[in-house]
Amino acid sequence: MEELVSIITPCYNSEKFIKETYDSILNQTYKNWEWIIIDDCSTDDSVVIIQKFNDSRVKLHVNHMNSGAAVSRNKALEIANGRYITFIDSDDLWLPQFLEKSIEFLKINHEELVYATYKRVDEELNPLLNDFIAEDRIDYQRILYNCPIPMLTSLYDSKRIGKISFPQVELREDHAMWMELLKKIKSARAIKEPLGIYRMRENSVSRNKLFIAKKQYRLYRNYLKLSIFKSMYYTFHWGVNGLKKYGKL
Repeated sequence: MEELVSIITPCYNSEKFIKETYDSILNQTYKNWEWIIIDDCSTDDSVVIIQKFNDSRVKLHVNHMNSGAAVSRNKALEIANGRYITFIDSDDLWLPQFLEKSIEFLKINHEELVYATYKRVDEELNPLLNDFIAEDRIDYQRILYNCPIPMLTSLYDSKRIGKISFPQVELREDHAMWMELLKKIKSARAIKEPLGIYRMRENSVSRNKLFIAKKQYRLYRNYLKLSIFKSMYYTFHWGVNGLKKYGKL
């Protein structure tokens, strides 16, 4: 029997994309899943659209106040019932075999965390950049330099390592969470095949690299308690790797 997968999505003003995200989950070849959506006080019709899905596997919760992605994901983790935990943002998509191939990889290789290559497109799903190729065997020391593990195509086995909460690190909570997870396991493994589609939106906060660099420095300095020198060193490498990721170097 297929074991349950908990899919976690923070949602804010995603009326334009959320139906496509749902369709990509609905089309998964692996069918035993629950989709936990935490709406973070959307001001558009996101909630109305989600309520129309009429699917008992979709579990919608609405925050009383806007709280951010980390708080929303942690709320979803608290109520998640699945052995396998995975994440998809409310504007991204999976290819049909994402769940099946990810779970199969973990089982066959006796691993705890896997992630896959993904496609990079614009808001209208037109190709924008080359595929982001998943790098195999990411360990804790490697992830200090940058965060190659995406939310979109990652999946971990909570039966083996427990649920990993998102630290309260402004805009860098994903990176901080993977750091915490990689303290518990040897490494993250990679599937080279593209299994997700990532929308690169023009108005995304993550596109403002100077702004994010300041948050990244604080991750090293304030959260990890590294020295000023080490914090600057890792922030520099984070920036260089970011330029390589987006084809700027």
